[in-house]
Amino acid sequence: MPRFLRSYLRENRTLEEQVAIRNASPELIGFARDHRKTPTPAEAVLWNALRNRQLDGLRFRRQHPVGTFIFDFYCPALALVIELDGEYHQTTEQQERDTERTAIQELKGYRVIRFNNTEVLTNLSAVLQTIREATTRNSPSSP
Repeated sequence: MPRFLRSYLRENRTLEEQVAIRNASPELIGFARDHRKTPTPAEAVLWNALRNRQLDGLRFRRQHPVGTFIFDFYCPALALVIELDGEYHQTTEQQERDTERTAIQELKGYRVIRFNNTEVLTNLSAVLQTIREATTRNSPSSP
């Protein structure tokens, strides 16, 4: 199927089709869509480096809803999740939640790597190298 046709079909799926594909609620899908429109500065920088298969030809999605989660960035071919953590994530309570969330995602077969926003904004090349290394390791089967 031609790329433009795949893109058209994906963009014109009904909400019911999107819910069935991603196993996510309509509210979560809408919330993710809203977040794609207003990225944080760190998300915008990383997305500019990942979009259009710029990193080793891999396709990434941003603000991708799956189940009860919204992944900041997701590579479906490798089941690789990239999460960016802002200042909000520096509290002990939120770090515990993030650890629990990561454990749940890993149990479901996803590989999760986390960066804080400052890392992305000040040392993007090191962040991209870490992602590149994660993509070359043995990948779990896609969930």
